[in-house]
Amino acid sequence: QVQLVESGGGLVQAGGSLRLSCAASGSIFRVNAMGWHRQAPGKERELVATITTGGSPNYADSVKGRFTISRDNAKNTVYLQMNSLTPEDTAVYYCNANIRRYLSTYTYDYWGQGTQVTVSS
Repeated sequence: QVQLVESGGGLVQAGGSLRLSCAASGSIFRVNAMGWHRQAPGKERELVATITTGGSPNYADSVKGRFTISRDNAKNTVYLQMNSLTPEDTAVYYCNANIRRYLSTYTYDYWGQGTQVTVSS
């Protein structure tokens, strides 16, 4: 009933930029915090960035100053602008959103299927 779909992943050279998008759809009453995680081969999934409904961002130290998270509440969409990319940024990036459904009094964390980002040297 509720799904998150990521887009914008791909192959980019070191120093380049990429913009990821994630749109939430379905029986949604309210989308609360949204964010991005990533997982590189052989490593644990790690937090990249989060953003509140009011637009307050939070970043991992490894991406601070290079990545920018933003959102469009009217479209239930979160974005991740990635600049100055390095091979260490290569990973599958997952979108996450805390959502309250129409007939629910509680919230639940939803996850997208992930989009591959590959940065070549």
